[in-house]
Amino acid sequence: MEVASPNGEIRTEVKGAIGCLIISNPRKRNAMTKDMWGAFASGIAALDSDAGVRVIVVQGDGDIAFVSGADISQFEGQRASAQDQAEYDAIAANAYDAPGRASKPVIAAIRGICIGGGLGLAAACDLRVCSADARFRMPAARLGLGYSVEGVQRFVGLVGPQNALDLFMTAREFGAEEALRMGFVTATETADRLHSKVAEMASVIAENAPLTLRSVKLAVRAAHSRDEEVMAAARRAVLACGASADHLEGQRAFREKRQPRFTGK
Repeated sequence: MEVASPNGEIRTEVKGAIGCLIISNPRKRNAMTKDMWGAFASGIAALDSDAGVRVIVVQGDGDIAFVSGADISQFEGQRASAQDQAEYDAIAANAYDAPGRASKPVIAAIRGICIGGGLGLAAACDLRVCSADARFRMPAARLGLGYSVEGVQRFVGLVGPQNALDLFMTAREFGAEEALRMGFVTATETADRLHSKVAEMASVIAENAPLTLRSVKLAVRAAHSRDEEVMAAARRAVLACGASADHLEGQRAFREKRQPRFTGK
């Protein structure tokens, strides 16, 4: 039996081909502390490097919240000076970038509250599924915070400029149906079925060719980037698929009318 740290923690669990990263700070509705931001990036990297893991699922601990944002109670002590703020922001930015850096698909399973930094972490994942009782909000404008350019661009890529402006400028709360309508989530599910729905999705994805999944992920990233290195990496990943043993396996399985057995090579 694991007992959550009073200061919050990041836990990882592996169940077959599915790696789960659990954000746990239940006393504060899974608010992210400075240490948790750092551990989040490390946890994603650890699951990504596990050869047995094909898909990563990010979820909050318990039924109340995915993530209720950053732990604001730490701001006065840990963001007091410009240097402190820059250090904190760099650690958080590294966490936001972690799902995109991962070579494997990352799914956010969003239950309950998803606010501020939680909304940003969900946006950083490749796919998002939420419970019908999920509540979303980006309150930066109510806190006087400048949201990172990269973070805002991530939202523009997901929901378009008008929806992104609306969410950031009004700082209003919105629910699961609106999140689905604007394209922030790919599906909604009843609260009691959320994790089984995500597990089903993850299992389907895990059966597919890892190199193809990586190439698609890189291609989507390249579509929202002007970086030539990102585009070149995406093109190399596509070429790697054609030269892979998995490509031959896929053809054989199709001819033999059986399930392919992909190895990621």
